[in-house]
Amino acid sequence: MEKKREGFGSRTAVIFAMAGSAIGLGNLWRFPYMVGEHGGAVFVLIYIVATILFSLPIFIAEVIIGRRSHTNARDAFVRLAPGKPFWRSISVLPILIPTIIASYYSVIGGWSLDYFFKACSLEFLHADPGTTSGIFTGFVSSTWVPVLMHLLFLAMSAIVVALGVKAGIEKFSKFILPVLFFLIVAIALYSMSLPGAGEGVRYLFKPDFSEFTPRTFAYALGQSFYSLSLGMGIIITYGSYVHRNENILVSSAGTAVSDLLFALLAGLAIMPAVFAAGIEPGAGPGLIFQSIPYIFCKMGQEAPALSTVVAGLFFFTVIVAAMTSLISLIEVGTAFLVEKFRMRRGRAVFVMFLVCGAAGTLCSLSFGPLSGLKVSGMNIFDIFDWVASNILLLIMAFLSVVFVGFVMKKEDVRDEFTNGGTKRRNVPLFNAVYFLIKWVAPIAVLLIFFTNFTL
Repeated sequence: MEKKREGFGSRTAVIFAMAGSAIGLGNLWRFPYMVGEHGGAVFVLIYIVATILFSLPIFIAEVIIGRRSHTNARDAFVRLAPGKPFWRSISVLPILIPTIIASYYSVIGGWSLDYFFKACSLEFLHADPGTTSGIFTGFVSSTWVPVLMHLLFLAMSAIVVALGVKAGIEKFSKFILPVLFFLIVAIALYSMSLPGAGEGVRYLFKPDFSEFTPRTFAYALGQSFYSLSLGMGIIITYGSYVHRNENILVSSAGTAVSDLLFALLAGLAIMPAVFAAGIEPGAGPGLIFQSIPYIFCKMGQEAPALSTVVAGLFFFTVIVAAMTSLISLIEVGTAFLVEKFRMRRGRAVFVMFLVCGAAGTLCSLSFGPLSGLKVSGMNIFDIFDWVASNILLLIMAFLSVVFVGFVMKKEDVRDEFTNGGTKRRNVPLFNAVYFLIKWVAPIAVLLIFFTNFTL
């Protein structure tokens, strides 16, 4: 007799949990610097269109795989395609990918935790604005503090996962997402009030089509995939917790809209402040840790108390966003260990903590004692990020839509999408969505993959 699995309690819980996975570092840390590096508003426009036309169908496909299989991300393909060795052989990817990403995400989470402590201890208030980049460089290149912050942040996230799907992930998501939206709106309003911030708003929303290039198009598509946690095994895992009577289309669309809205708010929180301070928007992955403290230092010269409060709120927001991402990543491996090896949830989470903790420690040390260990100019952290984001994630997203479009029976896909025909409003939309999953989405993924290696 199959052991009863945990599941989300309601549609609200489904949307909150899936949105919690999508709304995280991909939006707050990655989206602003990607916008800055790839054309501003043109990138934003492509990102919005890509989310609706390409990423949402892939998201739906992964939910269908999860709910239809009713098991963890590794066993989902095996259960739905029994006797097919290829799908068994690639089924390790949905476990490997989130484990790799969790390892370096927890390092970034550790950075945000340390910067929150710095803000609370008034370090930015007393620093010279010209030295803020040096604060970041000195911190990440040190040995023990970044590692300890990484392990502390990883432990905080692991505790939530250990509490379970309903008591941990669902309750955390329901509480923290409204808080996260409130914080990002507050910071965005403040950012847009700064002198010179209007230029940052125009940069986000007034397209200059001369900035459009094939690389901009591909990177916007890639950011859309990354932001919605596609190809990471997360949506398949969370999909397996979705009840049979839940409307997949509504839940998926609600997640995509929430993700888009938060990404735009993150842009409004950061870009106006960056332009107000006269900082280069294409500063890269260190944008929020190198550029934003500069703004707080400048602010501190005129309004010390306000500077301290805003700096604390900003980095607390980064911590929360990072936790929502990391929790979903840890849950993928945890679900696999619980169901495949019959581990207790607490023990499975501890195994994930050890694996991600060890790998993340190497990533953290790659900015300091292991900085000389490089491949093609990339340190260990960069290699983890590049391999996961540019190779494994795309391969998994491609395989997911191919699986739904060509391996699963169309009748089974229709049954999941329409709940056996009971969701009448979904019925007339099925053929269009199925076409996007089967033909359009695979081409989009291949386009990103090709661009990453040729342009």
